[in-house]
Amino acid sequence: MAYTDIDKPSDYFNTKLYTGNGATNRSITGVGFQPDLTWIKARSDTTWHHLFDAVRGANKALNSNVSNAEGTVATFPSFDSDGFTVNGASSGNLNINNQTNASWNWKAGTSFTNDASGTGIGTIDSAGSVNQDAGFSICSYTGSGSAATIKHGLNTAPKAIIVKNRDDARPWTFSSTGIGFDHILKLNETSAKENDDEMFNDTAPTNSVFSVKDNIFTNHNGHKYIAYCFADVKGYSKVSGSYVGNGNASGPYIHLGFKPAFIMVKNTSTGGWQLRDNKRTTFNLLTNLNYANSSSAEQTTDGIDFLSNGWKLRNAAGDNNASGTAYIYMAFAENPFVTSTGVPATAR
Repeated sequence: MAYTDIDKPSDYFNTKLYTGNGATNRSITGVGFQPDLTWIKARSDTTWHHLFDAVRGANKALNSNVSNAEGTVATFPSFDSDGFTVNGASSGNLNINNQTNASWNWKAGTSFTNDASGTGIGTIDSAGSVNQDAGFSICSYTGSGSAATIKHGLNTAPKAIIVKNRDDARPWTFSSTGIGFDHILKLNETSAKENDDEMFNDTAPTNSVFSVKDNIFTNHNGHKYIAYCFADVKGYSKVSGSYVGNGNASGPYIHLGFKPAFIMVKNTSTGGWQLRDNKRTTFNLLTNLNYANSSSAEQTTDGIDFLSNGWKLRNAAGDNNASGTAYIYMAFAENPFVTSTGVPATAR
């Protein structure tokens, strides 16, 4: 029996912590690969989240906690072979002296382009970077203002997609099979899921394309968009997960089939987007977290346990375990529960 498709998840996703020193063009190493998407949040200070990807260009910033359009900045001049470069105190709060920071890094790496009229795949041209093994693609496109399909670059249907209008101050749009592609959530808000027939045209992605309708969030005529597309990969990622809270300090166990390195959880009713990883707390009970929708400094609350094959809620908080409330999550692995050669994961 195959337990995993990836034996070493850190080749494709890794959390890198660092403390700022105020220097210009400081190289942050130890990621383990050249990332194509890097998400940085100051742990010790109230600052915005910063998301950079190799498709838009290293100096193009988006911020998950606000709806702002893309900005050109000097904060993040390059993706490097083992990490990335950040600049000093005056350039965006990514390397303030003594400020602690968390960075979450994903690898794509293989470029693709699609001339829709030439290939017959989709109806809008797209380009991006993809990693088939890790089930991750970054897809750039320009809106048409009418119902359309867009090649996402993966050879399997993505289970979760996050889209941002780069040209306009509009919310981040998230959907997954966990809530259905006839519903959306907004990454920069605490709002409940919405029944919506326009953002993804009430249509689940296929092995080649995802669908959009005429709307400013995902397909306004002439506007530029970026889409982060994720598929489930056995032993490495589960991006379409859902569970129901029990409101008890001994909360539900959520099975993943791997030991998690990173999870993002959202109450499908009102609540924030909790971000946790395996580096900020290296033992159970794990309490360190940030909120994707908030500039607040790191909090220590709502404890959970990271286990060898999933995680266990150890709180009754509304943001991850209210009684009878539905939650969605995305998770990436530290280790598969059992490798392809039969080596089991160890507990924390």
